[in-house]
Amino acid sequence: MARRKDTSTNSFNREILNGNHLHYALDLISGRWKILILEKLRAGGLRYSILRKELPHISERMLALQLKELEKDGLITRSVYAGVPPCVGYTLTPISEKLIPIWEQLCCWGAAHRELQTTDN
Repeated sequence: MARRKDTSTNSFNREILNGNHLHYALDLISGRWKILILEKLRAGGLRYSILRKELPHISERMLALQLKELEKDGLITRSVYAGVPPCVGYTLTPISEKLIPIWEQLCCWGAAHRELQTTDN
């Protein structure tokens, strides 16, 4: 992950806002792909190549970046299995499994909001 400059507005805001538990949680899972990656790992561990197939619209660079961030933040576990070439697998950590009912609720909310938007237009 690219290191942010210590003097950047993002770094300053992160320091100030991370005292807020909601902001801290959102910072961990924010982005277009993180929740989708976690959701794909819900049923069990997956290899990188399978994740790549399950998320065809994410670039390899972005997938690798998001996986590194999720691992660094303790939301997934990365395992390397011996072989030629070595196999890499990812699984949810117990703390990220606690997100499952939250993203299910968010999905329901999104469906209700989408329905509301389509009926209003």
